[in-house]
Amino acid sequence: MKIKLLVIGKTDHKNLHQLIEEYQNRLKHYIKFELEVIPDIKNVKNLSELQQKQKEGSLILSRLQTTDQLVLLDDKGKHFTSIEFSEYLQKKMNAGMKQLVLVVGGPYGFSDAVYEKSNGKISLSKMTFSHQMIRLFIIEQLYRGFTILKNEPYHHA
Repeated sequence: MKIKLLVIGKTDHKNLHQLIEEYQNRLKHYIKFELEVIPDIKNVKNLSELQQKQKEGSLILSRLQTTDQLVLLDDKGKHFTSIEFSEYLQKKMNAGMKQLVLVVGGPYGFSDAVYEKSNGKISLSKMTFSHQMIRLFIIEQLYRGFTILKNEPYHHA
């Protein structure tokens, strides 16, 4: 299985970018992982929230293969402990899935078309985090999940 994290807009903060790269490198020892950045939409000031979500949604959907399983990082999604999340990853691998695509949406969330195409939603917290921070949090949790599955000490370090 391969995991792709699809995000809208690049990471601006240098230190955050370095941490994301560090966990991406760690994650490569466990699974094929790709972080794909969809460039920010131009002239968003001229768009309504709905129009922005629809444009972002079209860009997200255009990046998918027919066999991909699309899971949205959404505040209304399912909550997991780290151990439950590792079990979720194991089930996905056991199912023989080709690619799991996790998506961080834009500032207003996802379009209806993206929700309709999705195979599930995951929430990392009941709190709201910046779209920049969520990237680090999900990559770290993926890494943590695989160390749990391999019974490695990171989870309790």
